Amino acid sequence: MIALLACTLLTACKDPVQTRQEPTDDSQMRGLAAIERAGCGSCHEIPGLDWPKGRLGPSLEGFDDVGLIAGELPNRPDVLAAFIRNAPEVKPGSTMPPMPLSQEEAEDIAAYLYGIDRD
Repeated sequence: MIALLACTLLTACKDPVQTRQEPTDDSQMRGLAAIERAGCGSCHEIPGLDWPKGRLGPSLEGFDDVGLIAGELPNRPDVLAAFIRNAPEVKPGSTMPPMPLSQEEAEDIAAYLYGIDRD
């Protein structure tokens, strides 16, 4: 029983080698602009966004180090972009609404979130 629990916990951990992304400066700039247009700050506190600083959803500071998206999904760029566009479809029961974003905009937002803490 303990071995099964340990295996479950280990498989839930994020593999930083597979998910680490080094976004380009252009994609990050487009991502922040898309975040502002879509109003993501209404629900989330997002580094680099001065206002608003929503608290309905989780803070997205340090997002690249989060093990799971919405506590359940693997933290990978493709999954994040899909979740950003239509969270209820990707994770039924999600309280985040579908967002009026193109695939490219969602990918740019993902790039921004992955690059927040990049030096």
